[in-house]
Amino acid sequence: MRAYFQTYGLPVITSNCSNNYGAFQFPEKLIPLCIHNALIGNPLPIYGDGLQIRDWLFVEDHCSAICRLMEKGTLGETYNIGGWNEMTNLKVVQTLCSILDELTPRSDGKSYSSQITYVTDRPGHDRRYAIDASKIERELGWRPAETFESGIQKTVEWYLSNQDWVENVTSGVYKDWVNKQYGE
Repeated sequence: MRAYFQTYGLPVITSNCSNNYGAFQFPEKLIPLCIHNALIGNPLPIYGDGLQIRDWLFVEDHCSAICRLMEKGTLGETYNIGGWNEMTNLKVVQTLCSILDELTPRSDGKSYSSQITYVTDRPGHDRRYAIDASKIERELGWRPAETFESGIQKTVEWYLSNQDWVENVTSGVYKDWVNKQYGE
C-alpha cells in the first residue's frame, strides 16, 4: 500500500496490531474457546508450557485507534497498535478461570483452572509476539482505554450474557443464516 501512496498518491495509512479480544470473537480463538469450554466442562487447551507471550488489545480500543489514525494519522505512515498488556497464554487462561470462578462458580466447587490441559505445541509456534506502540502514543496521543483486567472482565461478562450467540456459532447454525443471505 505504501508503494501506491508513493507512486500514485493513494491516501493510505497502514496499521499493525497485537492480539485482539472482546465480544463476537469466533470461538476458535484462545479467549472465547476457553470461556466456552470452561462453561461446558471441556478441557482448556494450552499449547506446550503456556509460556508464549502475547500483547492483548481490547477490540474497542483497536477501533478507537483506527478512528484516531483516520482523524490525525499521517498519510503514508505505518502505526503499530498495541494494548500494552503482554502476558503468557497461561496467565490469560488463569485470569479467565478466576473471573469465571467469581461470576459463575462450578457446581462441584472446583476452580475452572482444574480444566487446564497442556497439549502439544504447534511446530514453529512463536514464543513471543511483541509490538512497539510508542509511535501512535507519541505522535497521536493514543493509548488504550482498557487495561487487560478491565477488558477481559467485560469480555467474559459479554460471553456469559450471549450464550445463544456462542451456541449458534459453535453449532454452525449461523451458516444457515449466511447461506440464506448470500447464497451457497
